[in-house]
Amino acid sequence: MPKVIPVSEQQSGKVVIVGAGMAGVQTAVALREQGFGGTVTLIGAESHQPYDRPPLSKAVLLGKAEGSAFDIDFEALGVTLELGREVTGLRPGDRELDTAQGPVPYDVLVVATGAEPVRLPGTEAVPGVHLLRTLDDAERLRPVLAEQHDVVVVGAGWIGAEFATAAREAGCRVTVVEAAERPLAGALPAEVAAPMAAWYADAGAQLRTRARVERVEPGAVVLDDGTRLPAGAVVVGIGARPATRWLAGSGVELGAHREVVADERLRTSVPGVYAVGDCSSFPSARYGQRLMVHHWDNALQGPRTVAANIIGETPAVYDPVPYFWSEQFGRFVQYVGHHESADTAVWRGDPAGAAWSVCWLRDGALVAVLAVGKPRDLAQGRKLIEAGTPLNADQLADPARPLKSAVA
Repeated sequence: MPKVIPVSEQQSGKVVIVGAGMAGVQTAVALREQGFGGTVTLIGAESHQPYDRPPLSKAVLLGKAEGSAFDIDFEALGVTLELGREVTGLRPGDRELDTAQGPVPYDVLVVATGAEPVRLPGTEAVPGVHLLRTLDDAERLRPVLAEQHDVVVVGAGWIGAEFATAAREAGCRVTVVEAAERPLAGALPAEVAAPMAAWYADAGAQLRTRARVERVEPGAVVLDDGTRLPAGAVVVGIGARPATRWLAGSGVELGAHREVVADERLRTSVPGVYAVGDCSSFPSARYGQRLMVHHWDNALQGPRTVAANIIGETPAVYDPVPYFWSEQFGRFVQYVGHHESADTAVWRGDPAGAAWSVCWLRDGALVAVLAVGKPRDLAQGRKLIEAGTPLNADQLADPARPLKSAVA
């Protein structure tokens, strides 16, 4: 249960948060922890109690847990839950939200609707095609794994690899189809992602790269070269897009990826409206570009900045060092930072081995670390990135040396 600071009598007004995932829940918690004394309403489209998503592709999917509800007493926090209520529009001039159950007034609005999975075109009505984003998705997929169906996973990104890992653990025959020439093509450079292709075979899964899906039929996936893959179930993991359709016509600025464009204080283009988590992007002075981060840690950290700026006593700027992790094929993969601005990559260890990492530098300073089975590299790297400390690349390349000992 979060520690709650006694609320201030001077802080008032109605804060409405749309989206009951990690970002929305943590915004409500942060407001109370920081002493906000007005009303806080959390609106979620799903009827379930607010829950954490990472266990869906692991414990919940494998039947090791029934759910992953947050251990938060919303009533004790003074947070009103409006679950099973989908928001369909925003009218900033009236400071109201539109829902099927009627309008919802607000003084301050926080958009935290997250992202929704991209569907494979032409599969909407095909039985046996699944997404993995919600608790209901995981519950529908659980018997598929329990019955050990032949499974085809479309997409070798983070979610595809995690689902393939769970399916193999359950004893399913798994084929992963990826249109690019390697797994994680959109997330990591070729030389870093390429060694990860061997993980699939090591786990007994088949990875087919440069393979495009022509169509999905009941019981089969047909590739564009005519290959037919037996499929008792098809799981689509080809990306996610910000869930912002309901903001159309509202005046809230959206970016090229349909994300809410927020400023350094996570304010949108409309006064009194903030955006946080997967549905938004923010400018990073640290990396010199706008970032859109679809990961759990961003949904955990951003709400503290939103709450501070709503309360308004001390303006807060959001410029984190992004972090995420993934558990796949018996390996714990962690990433911190943002490598796209780097000018140098330094390997620490053999990528054919069980533990290795890659460090990216810009002008001699660490900007990102990918660590496979090396949590100490990740922890030390995160601190060095935050500090902007220059490193000696030659010393950094020695995997036997602690990363922090390579300080120039």
